[in-house]
Amino acid sequence: MDALITALLVTALFVLLGSGVWIGLALAGVAWVGMTLFSSHPAGDAMAVTIWGTASSWTLTALPLFVWMGEILFRTRLSEDMFKGLAPWLERIPGRLLHTNIIGCTIFAAVSGSSAATCATIGKMTLPELARRGYPDGITVGSLAGAGTLGLLIPPSIIMIVYGVTANVSIARLFIAGVIPGVLLAALFSGYIAAWALLHPDRIPAATERTSIAQKLYASRHLIPVVLLIVVVLGSIYAGVATATEAAAFGVVGSLAVSAAQRSLDWRTFRDSLLGATRLYCMIALILSGAAFLTLAMGYIGLPRDLAEWIGTLGLTPFVLIVALAIFYIILGCFLDGISMVVLTMGVILPTVEKAGIDLIWFGIFIVLVVEMAQITPPVGFNLFVLQGMTNRQITWIARHALPMFFLMCAAVLAIWLFPSLVTLLPQHMKM
Repeated sequence: MDALITALLVTALFVLLGSGVWIGLALAGVAWVGMTLFSSHPAGDAMAVTIWGTASSWTLTALPLFVWMGEILFRTRLSEDMFKGLAPWLERIPGRLLHTNIIGCTIFAAVSGSSAATCATIGKMTLPELARRGYPDGITVGSLAGAGTLGLLIPPSIIMIVYGVTANVSIARLFIAGVIPGVLLAALFSGYIAAWALLHPDRIPAATERTSIAQKLYASRHLIPVVLLIVVVLGSIYAGVATATEAAAFGVVGSLAVSAAQRSLDWRTFRDSLLGATRLYCMIALILSGAAFLTLAMGYIGLPRDLAEWIGTLGLTPFVLIVALAIFYIILGCFLDGISMVVLTMGVILPTVEKAGIDLIWFGIFIVLVVEMAQITPPVGFNLFVLQGMTNRQITWIARHALPMFFLMCAAVLAIWLFPSLVTLLPQHMKM
C-alpha cells in the first residue's frame, strides 16, 4: 500500500512539474492531495500553519539578505578589480590566466551565496579577456562552469541556509564546514588546469608581460574591498560575534559601502538589486513553503518512516548508502534545481541518514557537493544555462568541456568520505 501511495504521489508531482506548474505550487498541491486522500488530518489547517511557520522563520532571514548582497555586488566593478589584482601573480604558473576563473570564483564565492551569480559575474569579466588573449574556448568555458559551482560550497551559501533550515542544524557550523572542502575543490580545479596546460603547451599563449614584485603588490590593492567584505561577513560568524542572519546584514551594508566607494551606487542600481533579490527570494520561499508542507504531509502518511525502515532492512553500509544517494541526486539534478532537490527530498532522506549514524553537518556538505554536480549536468544545469547565454554555445558543448570538473567533484566527495575531518575539523573548534 505504501509503495502504491508513493508511486501515485511521485507520478502526480512529475506530471505537475512536467506541465510547467511552479515548483512550489506543485509541491503544495501534491501534499494537499496526499493529506486529503490518505490522512485523517485536515489538510487546509496544516497547510496554513506550515507555510506561515516556514515563511516566518528567523533563521531563514539570512537567505534574502545574502541574495541581496550578491545582487548588489553583481552590479559593481568588484569582478573587474579582482582580475586586475590577480592577473600579475599568475604569469609563471602553468595555465597562467586560466587560473583567474578558479581564483576569481573562489574569492567571489566568499561574498556571494549563489552559483549562478558567481559564474555570471566572473564570466562577464574573464571570458572576453581570455578570448582576446587567445586562450582556448573549451578549457576556458569548462573551467568556469566548474569553478562557478564554488558559490554553493564556499560560505556564505544559499543552499547551506536552505539545508540548515530543513535539517534543523547550525547554519554557522555548516558555513565553516564548507571552507576546507571548498578550498580543496578549488585546488583540484587549478591542478587540472595546470596539468592540462603542461600537456598542451602550444595552446597556451606566451606571457607578454613581466611584472616585478613591487608591481604585483601594487596591483593587489584592487583586492582590498573584497577581502574586507569577506572578513566582515565570515569573520563575524566564525568569531562568534554574529549569527548568520546578523552577518548577512553586515554583508548588505558592506556591499553597499563597496558599491558607493566604486561610484556604482545610484538609485537605479539600488532598485534593480532590491527587485532582483526580491524576485529570487520569493521563488525560493515558495519552494521552501511547498516542500515543508509536502514533508509534513508525508510524515502524517508515514512514508518517510516506512522508507527509512525499508532501507534499513536492506542492510546497506553507510558507504553504499552514500554512493546510492550520490547517484540518486546526480540523476535528480538532471531535472530539478539544487534548492528544489534539497527541500523536496530531506523529509524522506534525513531519517535514513540519521539511522545510519551519519553526521548531519558532514551530510550537508555532501549534499552541497552533489548539488554542485547537478549545476553542470544537462538538461537542467543552471551554470550551463548561464554560460549558454554568455557564449551562445550549445549546452551539450559546454557540458562536454565541463565533464572533467564533474569528475573532480566526484573525487572531492570520495575525499571527504575517506577523510571526514576535512568537514568536521573546523566546526568542532568553532566558538558558539
